[in-house]
Amino acid sequence: MSSNRYPAAVDVAIVGSGPTASAYARILSEEAPGATIAMFEVGPTVSDPPGAHVKNIADQQARSLAQRASEGPGAGAATVNSPGAVKAGERRARPGTYLLQDGYVLPGEDGMPVAAMSSNVGGMAAHWTAACPRPGGKERIAFLPDLEQLLDDADRLLGVTTRAFDGAPFSDLVRERLAAAVDEGRDPAFRVQRMPLAVHRRQDGGLVWSGSDVVMGDATRNNPQFELFDESLVTRVLVEDGVAAGIEVQDRRTGDTSRVAARYVVVGADALRTPQLLWASGIRPAALGRYLNDQAQVVFASRLRDVTADDAPQAADGALSEQSGVAWVPYTDGAPFHGQIMQLDASPVPLAEDDPVLPGSIVGLGLFCAKDLQPEDRVAFDDGARDWYGMPAMRIHYRLTDRDHEVLERAKQEIVRLGKAVGDPLDERPFVLPPGASLHYQGTTRMGAFDDGTSVCSADSQVWEVPGLFVAGNGVIPTATACNPTLTAVALAVRGARKMARDISSALVMSESDIRMSK
Repeated sequence: MSSNRYPAAVDVAIVGSGPTASAYARILSEEAPGATIAMFEVGPTVSDPPGAHVKNIADQQARSLAQRASEGPGAGAATVNSPGAVKAGERRARPGTYLLQDGYVLPGEDGMPVAAMSSNVGGMAAHWTAACPRPGGKERIAFLPDLEQLLDDADRLLGVTTRAFDGAPFSDLVRERLAAAVDEGRDPAFRVQRMPLAVHRRQDGGLVWSGSDVVMGDATRNNPQFELFDESLVTRVLVEDGVAAGIEVQDRRTGDTSRVAARYVVVGADALRTPQLLWASGIRPAALGRYLNDQAQVVFASRLRDVTADDAPQAADGALSEQSGVAWVPYTDGAPFHGQIMQLDASPVPLAEDDPVLPGSIVGLGLFCAKDLQPEDRVAFDDGARDWYGMPAMRIHYRLTDRDHEVLERAKQEIVRLGKAVGDPLDERPFVLPPGASLHYQGTTRMGAFDDGTSVCSADSQVWEVPGLFVAGNGVIPTATACNPTLTAVALAVRGARKMARDISSALVMSESDIRMSK
Protein backbone atom coordinates (compact mmCIF):
# COMPACT_ATOMS: atom_id res chain seq x y z
CA MET A 1 0.00 0.00 0.00
CA SER A 2 1.31 3.43 -0.95
CA SER A 3 0.25 6.74 0.52
CA ASN A 4 2.67 9.14 -1.13
CA ARG A 5 -0.06 11.17 -2.86
CA TYR A 6 -2.90 11.09 -0.36
CA PRO A 7 -3.20 12.16 3.29
CA ALA A 8 -3.12 9.41 5.88
CA ALA A 9 -6.23 10.73 7.62
CA VAL A 10 -8.87 13.45 7.23
CA ASP A 11 -12.07 14.37 8.99
CA VAL A 12 -14.19 13.95 5.83
CA ALA A 13 -13.52 11.93 2.68
CA ILE A 14 -15.79 12.87 -0.24
CA VAL A 15 -16.13 10.48 -3.18
CA GLY A 16 -17.07 12.31 -6.38
CA SER A 17 -16.90 15.96 -7.41
CA GLY A 18 -20.32 16.70 -8.89
CA PRO A 19 -22.65 19.39 -7.55
CA THR A 20 -23.87 17.39 -4.54
CA ALA A 21 -20.40 16.27 -3.48
CA SER A 22 -19.29 19.87 -3.95
CA ALA A 23 -22.19 21.06 -1.79
CA TYR A 24 -20.79 18.99 1.09
CA ALA A 25 -17.38 20.60 0.58
CA ARG A 26 -18.94 24.07 0.49
CA ILE A 27 -21.20 23.74 3.54
CA LEU A 28 -18.44 22.11 5.60
CA SER A 29 -16.02 24.86 4.58
CA GLU A 30 -18.56 27.46 5.71
CA GLU A 31 -19.90 25.78 8.86
CA ALA A 32 -17.08 23.49 10.06
CA PRO A 33 -14.00 25.44 8.93
CA GLY A 34 -11.61 23.43 11.09
CA ALA A 35 -12.49 20.12 9.42
CA THR A 36 -9.97 18.55 7.04
CA ILE A 37 -11.65 17.52 3.77
CA ALA A 38 -10.34 15.40 0.90
CA MET A 39 -12.33 14.98 -2.33
CA PHE A 40 -11.59 12.08 -4.71
CA GLU A 41 -12.62 12.06 -8.38
CA VAL A 42 -12.00 9.14 -10.74
CA GLY A 43 -11.70 11.37 -13.81
CA PRO A 44 -9.28 14.14 -14.79
CA THR A 45 -9.55 17.90 -14.41
CA VAL A 46 -10.90 19.16 -17.75
CA SER A 47 -11.67 22.82 -17.08
CA ASP A 48 -10.34 25.89 -15.27
CA PRO A 49 -11.29 26.45 -12.52
CA PRO A 50 -11.70 22.75 -11.69
CA GLY A 51 -15.31 21.67 -12.09
CA ALA A 52 -16.31 24.49 -14.45
CA HIS A 53 -18.85 23.82 -17.20
CA VAL A 54 -17.19 22.96 -20.51
CA LYS A 55 -19.58 25.32 -22.34
CA ASN A 56 -17.58 28.14 -20.76
CA ILE A 57 -14.53 27.06 -22.81
CA ALA A 58 -14.63 29.52 -25.70
CA ASP A 59 -12.38 27.60 -28.08
CA GLN A 60 -14.40 24.85 -29.76
CA GLN A 61 -11.42 22.52 -30.17
CA ALA A 62 -10.44 22.90 -26.52
CA ARG A 63 -14.06 22.27 -25.52
CA SER A 64 -14.16 19.09 -27.60
CA LEU A 65 -10.95 17.88 -25.97
CA ALA A 66 -12.47 18.51 -22.53
CA GLN A 67 -15.55 16.53 -23.50
CA ARG A 68 -13.46 13.65 -24.82
CA ALA A 69 -11.40 13.62 -21.61
CA SER A 70 -14.68 13.29 -19.64
CA GLU A 71 -15.65 10.11 -21.44
CA GLY A 72 -13.48 7.95 -19.23
CA PRO A 73 -12.83 4.42 -20.44
CA GLY A 74 -15.48 4.88 -23.14
CA ALA A 75 -13.56 7.62 -24.96
CA GLY A 76 -13.14 6.76 -28.61
CA ALA A 77 -15.89 4.12 -28.60
CA ALA A 78 -18.46 4.15 -31.39
CA THR A 79 -21.19 4.91 -28.83
CA VAL A 80 -19.82 8.29 -27.72
CA ASN A 81 -19.62 11.82 -29.10
CA SER A 82 -22.89 11.65 -30.98
CA PRO A 83 -23.78 15.05 -32.42
CA GLY A 84 -27.31 16.19 -31.69
CA ALA A 85 -30.10 14.14 -30.17
CA VAL A 86 -30.09 10.36 -29.88
CA LYS A 87 -32.20 8.84 -32.66
CA ALA A 88 -34.46 5.79 -32.70
CA GLY A 89 -32.51 2.55 -32.78
CA GLU A 90 -29.21 4.26 -31.98
CA ARG A 91 -27.18 3.55 -28.90
CA ARG A 92 -25.08 6.66 -28.64
CA ALA A 93 -24.05 9.03 -25.88
CA ARG A 94 -23.88 12.79 -25.81
CA PRO A 95 -20.48 14.48 -25.90
CA GLY A 96 -18.81 14.32 -22.48
CA THR A 97 -20.57 11.09 -21.48
CA TYR A 98 -20.15 7.38 -22.10
CA LEU A 99 -22.38 4.31 -21.93
CA LEU A 100 -22.33 1.04 -20.03
CA GLN A 101 -20.34 -1.72 -21.69
CA ASP A 102 -23.05 -4.32 -21.20
CA GLY A 103 -25.91 -5.27 -18.89
CA TYR A 104 -28.00 -2.27 -19.93
CA VAL A 105 -30.92 -4.36 -21.31
CA LEU A 106 -31.79 -7.79 -19.95
CA PRO A 107 -34.09 -10.30 -21.72
CA GLY A 108 -37.77 -9.39 -21.60
CA GLU A 109 -37.13 -5.92 -20.14
CA ASP A 110 -36.97 -2.35 -21.48
CA GLY A 111 -33.63 -1.67 -19.84
CA MET A 112 -31.73 1.61 -20.16
CA PRO A 113 -29.82 1.31 -23.44
CA VAL A 114 -28.44 4.85 -23.24
CA ALA A 115 -27.74 5.09 -19.50
CA ALA A 116 -24.68 7.35 -19.42
CA MET A 117 -22.00 8.63 -17.05
CA SER A 118 -19.20 11.19 -17.00
CA SER A 119 -15.76 10.81 -15.41
CA ASN A 120 -14.25 14.23 -14.79
CA VAL A 121 -13.87 16.83 -12.07
CA GLY A 122 -17.32 18.38 -11.84
CA GLY A 123 -19.14 15.26 -12.96
CA MET A 124 -22.20 15.72 -15.14
CA ALA A 125 -22.43 19.36 -14.00
CA ALA A 126 -19.64 20.09 -16.48
CA HIS A 127 -22.05 19.12 -19.28
CA TRP A 128 -25.63 19.70 -18.06
CA THR A 129 -28.37 22.07 -19.33
CA ALA A 130 -28.38 23.91 -15.95
CA ALA A 131 -32.17 23.76 -15.55
CA CYS A 132 -33.14 24.07 -11.87
CA PRO A 133 -36.94 23.92 -11.48
CA ARG A 134 -38.45 23.25 -8.07
CA PRO A 135 -40.47 20.09 -7.43
CA GLY A 136 -44.21 20.39 -6.93
CA GLY A 137 -47.10 18.23 -5.81
CA LYS A 138 -46.13 14.57 -5.36
CA GLU A 139 -42.59 15.36 -6.53
CA ARG A 140 -41.92 16.94 -3.17
CA ILE A 141 -40.57 14.97 -0.20
CA ALA A 142 -43.38 15.14 2.34
CA PHE A 143 -41.31 14.22 5.41
CA LEU A 144 -38.91 17.18 5.00
CA PRO A 145 -40.53 20.22 6.65
CA ASP A 146 -37.56 22.41 5.74
CA LEU A 147 -37.51 21.51 2.02
CA GLU A 148 -38.34 25.02 0.80
CA GLN A 149 -35.48 26.58 2.77
CA LEU A 150 -33.13 23.87 1.52
CA LEU A 151 -34.15 24.65 -2.06
CA ASP A 152 -33.37 28.32 -1.39
CA ASP A 153 -29.93 27.24 -0.18
CA ALA A 154 -29.46 25.15 -3.32
CA ASP A 155 -30.39 28.16 -5.44
CA ARG A 156 -27.62 30.09 -3.69
CA LEU A 157 -25.01 27.42 -4.19
CA LEU A 158 -25.83 26.86 -7.85
CA GLY A 159 -26.30 30.53 -8.72
CA VAL A 160 -29.84 30.08 -10.03
CA THR A 161 -31.68 32.88 -11.82
CA THR A 162 -34.72 33.30 -14.06
CA ARG A 163 -33.31 36.41 -15.76
CA ALA A 164 -30.45 34.98 -17.86
CA PHE A 165 -32.42 35.26 -21.11
CA ASP A 166 -34.20 38.56 -20.50
CA GLY A 167 -34.67 40.34 -23.81
CA ALA A 168 -34.04 37.19 -25.84
CA PRO A 169 -35.84 37.10 -29.20
CA PHE A 170 -39.48 36.02 -28.96
CA SER A 171 -39.19 34.58 -25.42
CA ASP A 172 -42.15 36.62 -24.15
CA LEU A 173 -44.18 35.51 -27.16
CA VAL A 174 -43.38 31.84 -26.56
CA ARG A 175 -44.47 32.08 -22.92
CA GLU A 176 -47.65 33.93 -23.89
CA ARG A 177 -48.63 31.26 -26.41
CA LEU A 178 -47.83 28.44 -24.00
CA ALA A 179 -49.72 30.16 -21.20
CA ALA A 180 -52.82 30.49 -23.36
CA ALA A 181 -52.77 26.73 -23.86
CA VAL A 182 -51.78 25.67 -20.33
CA ASP A 183 -52.53 28.13 -17.54
CA GLU A 184 -56.31 27.94 -17.23
CA GLY A 185 -57.25 26.28 -13.95
CA ARG A 186 -53.69 26.10 -12.63
CA ASP A 187 -52.49 27.67 -9.40
CA PRO A 188 -50.08 30.58 -10.09
CA ALA A 189 -47.02 28.56 -9.00
CA PHE A 190 -47.76 25.95 -11.68
CA ARG A 191 -48.34 28.27 -14.61
CA VAL A 192 -45.96 28.79 -17.53
CA GLN A 193 -42.93 30.80 -16.46
CA ARG A 194 -39.25 31.41 -17.08
CA MET A 195 -37.10 28.37 -16.40
CA PRO A 196 -34.83 28.80 -13.35
CA LEU A 197 -31.31 28.27 -14.69
CA ALA A 198 -27.87 27.99 -13.09
CA VAL A 199 -26.39 30.47 -15.52
CA HIS A 200 -25.54 34.16 -15.66
CA ARG A 201 -24.33 36.67 -18.22
CA ARG A 202 -21.01 38.45 -18.27
CA GLN A 203 -20.91 42.17 -18.88
CA ASP A 204 -20.18 41.49 -22.56
CA GLY A 205 -23.41 39.46 -22.82
CA GLY A 206 -21.79 36.04 -22.95
CA LEU A 207 -23.31 33.20 -20.97
CA VAL A 208 -21.51 31.59 -18.04
CA TRP A 209 -22.90 28.19 -17.06
CA SER A 210 -22.65 27.00 -13.47
CA GLY A 211 -20.74 23.84 -12.71
CA SER A 212 -19.32 22.35 -9.54
CA ASP A 213 -16.89 25.27 -9.43
CA VAL A 214 -19.78 27.61 -8.64
CA VAL A 215 -21.12 25.26 -5.96
CA MET A 216 -17.69 25.01 -4.31
CA GLY A 217 -17.24 28.77 -4.42
CA ASP A 218 -14.41 30.74 -2.86
CA ALA A 219 -15.28 29.33 0.56
CA THR A 220 -14.09 25.91 -0.59
CA ARG A 221 -11.29 26.99 -2.92
CA ASN A 222 -9.75 29.22 -0.25
CA ASN A 223 -10.12 26.63 2.50
CA PRO A 224 -6.60 25.44 3.40
CA GLN A 225 -8.15 22.31 4.92
CA PHE A 226 -9.63 21.19 1.57
CA GLU A 227 -7.86 19.12 -1.08
CA LEU A 228 -9.12 17.77 -4.40
CA PHE A 229 -7.53 14.65 -5.90
CA ASP A 230 -8.39 13.83 -9.50
CA GLU A 231 -7.78 10.54 -11.33
CA SER A 232 -8.42 8.73 -8.03
CA LEU A 233 -10.65 5.64 -8.03
CA VAL A 234 -12.23 4.90 -4.66
CA THR A 235 -12.71 1.12 -4.58
CA ARG A 236 -14.04 0.61 -1.07
CA VAL A 237 -15.55 2.40 1.91
CA LEU A 238 -13.79 1.19 5.03
CA VAL A 239 -16.01 0.18 7.97
CA GLU A 240 -14.73 -0.64 11.46
CA ASP A 241 -17.00 -1.78 14.29
CA GLY A 242 -20.00 -0.93 12.10
CA VAL A 243 -18.93 2.71 11.63
CA ALA A 244 -17.46 4.42 8.55
CA ALA A 245 -13.69 4.62 8.98
CA GLY A 246 -12.31 5.87 5.65
CA ILE A 247 -11.73 4.80 2.06
CA GLU A 248 -9.46 2.71 -0.10
CA VAL A 249 -8.33 4.60 -3.20
CA GLN A 250 -6.34 3.70 -6.29
CA ASP A 251 -4.13 6.33 -7.93
CA ARG A 252 -5.11 6.03 -11.60
CA ARG A 253 -1.78 7.54 -12.65
CA THR A 254 0.43 5.00 -10.90
CA GLY A 255 -1.87 2.11 -10.02
CA ASP A 256 -0.86 2.38 -6.35
CA THR A 257 -3.53 1.76 -3.72
CA SER A 258 -3.81 3.70 -0.46
CA ARG A 259 -6.02 3.86 2.59
CA VAL A 260 -7.22 7.18 3.93
CA ALA A 261 -8.76 7.16 7.39
CA ALA A 262 -11.79 9.43 7.85
CA ARG A 263 -14.34 10.14 10.55
CA TYR A 264 -17.00 10.69 7.90
CA VAL A 265 -17.34 9.46 4.33
CA VAL A 266 -19.62 10.98 1.68
CA VAL A 267 -20.28 8.95 -1.47
CA GLY A 268 -21.58 11.35 -4.09
CA ALA A 269 -20.78 9.66 -7.39
CA ASP A 270 -24.01 9.21 -9.38
CA ALA A 271 -27.16 7.10 -9.12
CA LEU A 272 -25.35 4.11 -10.67
CA ARG A 273 -21.85 4.31 -9.21
CA THR A 274 -22.79 5.31 -5.65
CA PRO A 275 -24.69 2.05 -5.00
CA GLN A 276 -21.91 0.22 -6.87
CA LEU A 277 -19.31 1.45 -4.39
CA LEU A 278 -21.50 0.57 -1.40
CA TRP A 279 -22.05 -2.90 -2.84
CA ALA A 280 -18.31 -3.37 -3.43
CA SER A 281 -17.73 -2.35 0.19
CA GLY A 282 -20.08 -5.02 1.53
CA ILE A 283 -22.68 -2.41 2.48
CA ARG A 284 -25.81 -3.94 1.02
CA PRO A 285 -29.11 -2.78 2.54
CA ALA A 286 -32.26 -4.27 1.01
CA ALA A 287 -33.15 -1.09 -0.90
CA LEU A 288 -29.69 -0.55 -2.37
CA GLY A 289 -29.94 0.01 -6.13
CA ARG A 290 -33.72 -0.36 -6.11
CA TYR A 291 -36.46 2.07 -7.16
CA LEU A 292 -34.21 3.10 -10.05
CA ASN A 293 -36.09 5.61 -12.14
CA ASP A 294 -35.43 7.58 -15.28
CA GLN A 295 -37.70 10.24 -16.75
CA ALA A 296 -39.16 9.09 -20.06
CA GLN A 297 -38.59 11.96 -22.47
CA VAL A 298 -40.71 13.09 -25.41
CA VAL A 299 -39.41 15.75 -27.83
CA PHE A 300 -40.98 17.82 -30.59
CA ALA A 301 -40.15 21.00 -32.50
CA SER A 302 -42.09 23.89 -33.99
CA ARG A 303 -41.33 27.09 -35.83
CA LEU A 304 -42.88 30.29 -34.54
CA ARG A 305 -45.50 31.58 -36.97
CA ASP A 306 -46.28 35.19 -37.77
CA VAL A 307 -42.87 36.55 -36.75
CA THR A 308 -40.29 38.51 -38.72
CA ALA A 309 -36.78 39.79 -38.13
CA ASP A 310 -38.27 43.19 -37.33
CA ASP A 311 -40.13 41.64 -34.39
CA ALA A 312 -36.99 40.23 -32.78
CA PRO A 313 -35.08 42.33 -30.25
CA GLN A 314 -31.34 41.89 -30.36
CA ALA A 315 -29.87 39.59 -27.73
CA ALA A 316 -27.96 41.19 -24.87
CA ASP A 317 -25.00 43.17 -26.22
CA GLY A 318 -25.44 41.47 -29.57
CA ALA A 319 -24.48 38.07 -28.16
CA LEU A 320 -26.27 34.98 -29.39
CA SER A 321 -26.00 31.47 -28.03
CA GLU A 322 -27.08 27.98 -28.89
CA GLN A 323 -30.24 28.84 -26.93
CA SER A 324 -32.22 32.05 -27.02
CA GLY A 325 -34.57 31.37 -24.15
CA VAL A 326 -35.98 28.64 -21.92
CA ALA A 327 -39.59 28.42 -20.69
CA TRP A 328 -40.96 26.07 -18.06
CA VAL A 329 -44.26 24.22 -17.97
CA PRO A 330 -44.35 22.88 -14.39
CA TYR A 331 -45.37 19.37 -13.42
CA THR A 332 -48.74 18.87 -11.76
CA ASP A 333 -50.20 15.73 -10.23
CA GLY A 334 -52.95 15.89 -12.85
CA ALA A 335 -50.46 16.32 -15.71
CA PRO A 336 -47.46 14.30 -14.48
CA PHE A 337 -44.88 15.68 -16.85
CA HIS A 338 -42.53 18.65 -16.78
CA GLY A 339 -41.98 20.84 -19.83
CA GLN A 340 -38.63 22.33 -20.83
CA ILE A 341 -39.22 24.58 -23.83
CA MET A 342 -36.03 25.88 -25.46
CA GLN A 343 -35.73 28.44 -28.21
CA LEU A 344 -32.95 27.56 -30.59
CA ASP A 345 -30.73 29.53 -32.95
CA ALA A 346 -30.71 26.63 -35.40
CA SER A 347 -33.26 24.09 -36.57
CA PRO A 348 -33.03 20.51 -35.25
CA VAL A 349 -34.35 19.26 -38.61
CA PRO A 350 -33.14 20.26 -42.09
CA LEU A 351 -34.87 23.22 -43.70
CA ALA A 352 -34.61 24.48 -47.24
CA GLU A 353 -31.36 26.32 -47.97
CA ASP A 354 -33.30 29.43 -48.97
CA ASP A 355 -35.31 29.32 -45.73
CA PRO A 356 -33.20 31.17 -43.12
CA VAL A 357 -33.81 30.64 -39.43
CA LEU A 358 -34.48 33.65 -37.26
CA PRO A 359 -32.62 33.31 -33.94
CA GLY A 360 -35.06 32.12 -31.32
CA SER A 361 -37.80 31.21 -33.81
CA ILE A 362 -37.24 27.45 -33.65
CA VAL A 363 -38.80 26.04 -30.48
CA GLY A 364 -37.68 22.68 -29.14
CA LEU A 365 -40.21 21.17 -26.77
CA GLY A 366 -39.38 18.43 -24.28
CA LEU A 367 -41.68 16.74 -21.79
CA PHE A 368 -40.20 14.61 -18.99
CA CYS A 369 -42.54 12.04 -17.43
CA ALA A 370 -42.69 10.92 -13.79
CA LYS A 371 -41.98 7.19 -13.39
CA ASP A 372 -44.26 4.64 -11.77
CA LEU A 373 -41.85 3.59 -9.00
CA GLN A 374 -41.18 -0.14 -8.60
CA PRO A 375 -38.61 -1.85 -6.33
CA GLU A 376 -37.98 -4.33 -9.16
CA ASP A 377 -36.52 -1.49 -11.26
CA ARG A 378 -32.95 -1.58 -10.08
CA VAL A 379 -29.26 -1.59 -10.79
CA ALA A 380 -27.79 -4.88 -9.59
CA PHE A 381 -24.12 -5.86 -9.39
CA ASP A 382 -22.32 -8.96 -10.60
CA ASP A 383 -19.43 -9.93 -8.33
CA GLY A 384 -18.28 -12.38 -10.99
CA ALA A 385 -17.78 -9.73 -13.68
CA ARG A 386 -15.91 -6.44 -13.71
CA ASP A 387 -16.46 -3.13 -15.46
CA TRP A 388 -13.85 -0.90 -17.10
CA TYR A 389 -12.64 0.25 -13.67
CA GLY A 390 -12.46 -3.22 -12.15
CA MET A 391 -15.60 -2.68 -10.05
CA PRO A 392 -18.54 -5.14 -9.87
CA ALA A 393 -20.34 -4.98 -13.22
CA MET A 394 -23.74 -3.28 -13.37
CA ARG A 395 -26.88 -5.06 -14.52
CA ILE A 396 -29.89 -2.83 -15.21
CA HIS A 397 -33.36 -4.25 -14.53
CA TYR A 398 -35.92 -1.77 -15.83
CA ARG A 399 -39.46 -1.93 -17.20
CA LEU A 400 -42.06 0.64 -18.17
CA THR A 401 -45.35 -0.21 -16.49
CA ASP A 402 -48.82 0.13 -18.00
CA ARG A 403 -49.12 3.41 -16.14
CA ASP A 404 -45.81 4.60 -17.61
CA HIS A 405 -47.06 3.86 -21.12
CA GLU A 406 -50.31 5.69 -20.36
CA VAL A 407 -48.44 8.78 -19.15
CA LEU A 408 -46.17 8.63 -22.21
CA GLU A 409 -49.17 8.59 -24.54
CA ARG A 410 -50.65 11.57 -22.73
CA ALA A 411 -47.31 13.39 -22.97
CA LYS A 412 -47.12 12.73 -26.72
CA GLN A 413 -50.57 14.22 -27.22
CA GLU A 414 -49.77 17.17 -24.97
CA ILE A 415 -46.48 18.02 -26.66
CA VAL A 416 -48.14 18.13 -30.08
CA ARG A 417 -50.83 20.40 -28.65
CA LEU A 418 -48.19 22.72 -27.19
CA GLY A 419 -46.16 22.63 -30.39
CA LYS A 420 -49.17 23.73 -32.41
CA ALA A 421 -49.96 26.42 -29.85
CA VAL A 422 -46.58 28.12 -30.31
CA GLY A 423 -46.09 27.60 -34.03
CA ASP A 424 -45.98 25.23 -36.98
CA PRO A 425 -44.61 21.74 -36.18
CA LEU A 426 -41.45 20.72 -38.01
CA ASP A 427 -42.37 17.04 -37.91
CA GLU A 428 -45.55 15.01 -37.97
CA ARG A 429 -45.04 13.05 -34.75
CA PRO A 430 -43.19 13.54 -31.47
CA PHE A 431 -40.19 11.35 -30.73
CA VAL A 432 -39.73 9.28 -27.57
CA LEU A 433 -36.08 9.11 -26.59
CA PRO A 434 -34.59 5.74 -25.55
CA PRO A 435 -34.69 4.92 -21.81
CA GLY A 436 -31.77 6.51 -20.01
CA ALA A 437 -31.63 9.53 -22.33
CA SER A 438 -32.76 12.00 -19.65
CA LEU A 439 -29.60 11.40 -17.54
CA HIS A 440 -31.88 12.04 -14.53
CA TYR A 441 -31.54 8.65 -12.80
CA GLN A 442 -32.83 8.60 -9.23
CA GLY A 443 -33.86 6.43 -6.30
CA THR A 444 -31.01 3.94 -5.95
CA THR A 445 -29.85 5.24 -2.55
CA ARG A 446 -33.19 6.80 -1.61
CA MET A 447 -33.83 8.48 1.71
CA GLY A 448 -36.69 7.63 4.01
CA ALA A 449 -38.36 8.89 7.15
CA PHE A 450 -37.89 5.50 8.83
CA ASP A 451 -35.62 2.50 8.45
CA ASP A 452 -38.32 0.17 7.14
CA GLY A 453 -36.29 -1.58 4.44
CA THR A 454 -37.51 0.64 1.58
CA SER A 455 -34.76 3.24 1.91
CA VAL A 456 -30.98 3.36 2.18
CA CYS A 457 -30.48 6.52 4.20
CA SER A 458 -32.15 8.84 6.68
CA ALA A 459 -33.58 12.29 6.02
CA ASP A 460 -30.06 13.57 6.72
CA SER A 461 -28.64 11.26 3.99
CA GLN A 462 -26.77 9.09 6.52
CA VAL A 463 -26.83 5.39 5.60
CA TRP A 464 -29.06 3.64 8.10
CA GLU A 465 -26.76 0.76 8.92
CA VAL A 466 -23.39 2.59 8.81
CA PRO A 467 -23.09 5.69 11.02
CA GLY A 468 -20.71 8.25 9.57
CA LEU A 469 -21.44 7.21 5.96
CA PHE A 470 -23.48 9.67 3.90
CA VAL A 471 -24.75 9.36 0.33
CA ALA A 472 -25.38 12.22 -2.09
CA GLY A 473 -26.71 12.75 -5.59
CA ASN A 474 -29.92 12.21 -7.52
CA GLY A 475 -30.07 8.65 -6.20
CA VAL A 476 -31.08 9.98 -2.78
CA ILE A 477 -34.36 11.45 -4.09
CA PRO A 478 -37.18 9.09 -2.98
CA THR A 479 -40.08 10.51 -5.01
CA ALA A 480 -41.06 10.14 -8.66
CA THR A 481 -40.03 13.47 -10.15
CA ALA A 482 -40.52 14.82 -13.64
CA CYS A 483 -38.57 18.04 -13.12
CA ASN A 484 -34.81 18.21 -13.49
CA PRO A 485 -33.48 16.73 -10.21
CA THR A 486 -30.21 18.62 -9.62
CA LEU A 487 -31.64 21.43 -7.50
CA THR A 488 -33.46 18.93 -5.25
CA ALA A 489 -30.36 16.73 -4.94
CA VAL A 490 -28.21 19.70 -3.94
CA ALA A 491 -30.86 20.73 -1.39
CA LEU A 492 -30.70 17.27 0.18
CA ALA A 493 -26.90 17.45 0.23
CA VAL A 494 -27.10 20.75 2.11
CA ARG A 495 -29.20 19.05 4.77
CA GLY A 496 -26.76 16.18 5.13
CA ALA A 497 -23.74 18.48 5.20
CA ARG A 498 -25.29 20.60 7.95
CA LYS A 499 -25.94 17.49 10.02
CA MET A 500 -22.29 16.52 9.57
CA ALA A 501 -21.05 20.04 10.37
CA ARG A 502 -23.07 20.03 13.61
CA ASP A 503 -21.63 16.66 14.60
CA ILE A 504 -18.08 17.82 13.85
CA SER A 505 -18.57 21.01 15.83
CA SER A 506 -20.06 19.11 18.77
CA ALA A 507 -17.14 16.69 18.76
CA LEU A 508 -14.68 19.59 18.78
CA VAL A 509 -16.49 21.22 21.71
CA MET A 510 -16.47 17.93 23.65
CA SER A 511 -12.78 17.43 22.89
CA GLU A 512 -11.91 20.92 24.12
CA SER A 513 -13.99 20.31 27.25
CA ASP A 514 -12.10 17.06 27.91
CA ILE A 515 -8.79 18.90 27.55
CA ARG A 516 -9.86 21.60 30.03
CA MET A 517 -11.05 19.00 32.53
CA SER A 518 -7.75 17.10 32.27
CA LYS A 519 -5.90 20.26 33.23
